[in-house]
Amino acid sequence: MKAIITFLLIFCVIVVFHEFGHFFFAKRSGILVREFAIGMGPKIFAHTGKDGTVYTVRILPLGGYVRMAGWGEDTTEIKTGSPASLTIGTDGKVRRINLSNRQVDQTALPMNVTAYDLEDKLTITGLVLDETKTYDVDHDATIVEEDGTELRIAPKDVQYQNASIWGRLITNFAGPMNNFILGVLVFIILAFVQGGVHDTSTNRIQVADGGAAQVAGLKNGDTIEAINKDKVTDWDSLKAALTSNTQKFSKGDSLSVTVKRSSGQEETVSIKPKESQGGYLLGVSPALKTGLKDKIFGGFQMAWEGTTTILVALKGLITHFSLNKLGGPVAMFQMSAQASENGLVDILNLMGMLSINLGIFNLIPIPALDGGKIVMNLIEAIRRKPLNQEIESYITLAGVAVMVVLMIAVTWNDIIRAFF
Repeated sequence: MKAIITFLLIFCVIVVFHEFGHFFFAKRSGILVREFAIGMGPKIFAHTGKDGTVYTVRILPLGGYVRMAGWGEDTTEIKTGSPASLTIGTDGKVRRINLSNRQVDQTALPMNVTAYDLEDKLTITGLVLDETKTYDVDHDATIVEEDGTELRIAPKDVQYQNASIWGRLITNFAGPMNNFILGVLVFIILAFVQGGVHDTSTNRIQVADGGAAQVAGLKNGDTIEAINKDKVTDWDSLKAALTSNTQKFSKGDSLSVTVKRSSGQEETVSIKPKESQGGYLLGVSPALKTGLKDKIFGGFQMAWEGTTTILVALKGLITHFSLNKLGGPVAMFQMSAQASENGLVDILNLMGMLSINLGIFNLIPIPALDGGKIVMNLIEAIRRKPLNQEIESYITLAGVAVMVVLMIAVTWNDIIRAFF
């Protein structure tokens, strides 16, 4: 249960934060956000804000989404002959179109809809008591969809396509940008939780409980001066010395480690490093810098190091593609389960890395992703005229198809690796 809660918490936070970026800048760009949803599936709560956005909580805690007017598959279709009930204002304009049986207005006018235009002319036509009538629809009218969700209609002047090119571009970029911001914030919190950030510029160490160094008598605050004959001055030189001196190592062999105690006394101890995943560990980590500025700047540093690690991995994936280098929901659950066992520090570290990873992944220029949309925005800016909507739709559908196939393949590969 702890693993499931950790997985859902991490996944929901990074996805909702991503979608909030789209939401905020869409509204700033004059785009109507029809719905901001937390979770997926049937809704369990809905509130309509003064800004016209419906805020919903849905039953499956699997992320969330933003529904912008005219963006992607945001369409409200009324089938010819469909029954509807119209709430008409004192000015004779339709204020509410109800296609659902869940929210019935006893004073509404029943109609069988035969035609409608809720984008340009803002009219709805249908049979009322066997007589064909046409009514004007108010610009800010709402429509109750068949599942009971009540949303603002989407006239063209508030649709995504009507926003300026730079408004659309920042709206698309805002999701990944928010993931980078979240990653930095999480790593700053992590720095405070663990009491500081690792100081890799020094050879002063912290000792892991039960590690080889602790068994040999090393303590927090000691400095490692040398491993065998290799001098150590900082964390990088310590790692290099350990690697070079264990290349031809056998289980049970020892290292001669020169240590300076916090008292200033220098001595040489014998340490038997523990084997782990093809390498050897001393059971030490860099000492912590504990100042306020150190923690804040350390959060930025950890975020940057995480970003470079992900970019290097992405480069390796592009040059030598393998499904084993990718992970989907199954792999993410396994990492969440491991982090939940190790505690809050590992959970925060995983959340920060996954948030930055989601931001980078979404900037890949595949049409179905934010990066693909940004590329099309830039092409439109260079051409100084909109792309053909039909061509853009085909390109996006191709991108969606690629992503669906890739996700199925990655998930299946994760299942095979996890259970077989």
